[in-house]
Amino acid sequence: MFADFSHEARAIAQGCQLVAGVDEVGRGPLAGPVVAAAVILDPGAIPEGLADSKLLSAARRDALFDIILQQGLGIGIGSASALEIDRLNIRQATLLAMRRAVAALPLSPGLVFVDGNDPPTLPCPCEAIIGGDALISSIAAASIIAKVTRDRMMARLGRHYPAYGFAGHAGYGTAKHRSALKEHGPCPAHRYSFAPVKGVWTRPD
Repeated sequence: MFADFSHEARAIAQGCQLVAGVDEVGRGPLAGPVVAAAVILDPGAIPEGLADSKLLSAARRDALFDIILQQGLGIGIGSASALEIDRLNIRQATLLAMRRAVAALPLSPGLVFVDGNDPPTLPCPCEAIIGGDALISSIAAASIIAKVTRDRMMARLGRHYPAYGFAGHAGYGTAKHRSALKEHGPCPAHRYSFAPVKGVWTRPD
């Protein structure tokens, strides 16, 4: 099932010129940042095949990533590091990443649609929609931008910390990742507030 632009179209028809969609990726992994994206689509150039990034192949995500960057009116990306996640907790770090993504937009939206049920506090109206990444084009586009961005960040981290295989699992708790943790202990990219690191290792100052 593909997302559509009907929610944004209704808001535009009611006088809201710019509508952004926001989504995040990376709440659950044991390592790496949580990444959010905000996307304002051009009503006259909606990319075909926008959907929840989890339902798309890596090749299709990469292709749509480039199309969204080329055709979108505005793209903003924000993240919160593993250290910030440990200091704030994952919920607050996720909301921070979302706020950073919206602040990074080159244009100021009049309305923001956010995937889920826990929207950040923003300087404009914000509506949370459960399952929005499968329903609303701008949120689906944001999910793709966030997912591809984070996967590439994790691949770069994997080159710095090759023992963990970050490029293959993006920091999620796979058997291979947990085995590497047992063998090598955590690196600075790990979330020390998440099990199985929590209570076993302490983040160095």
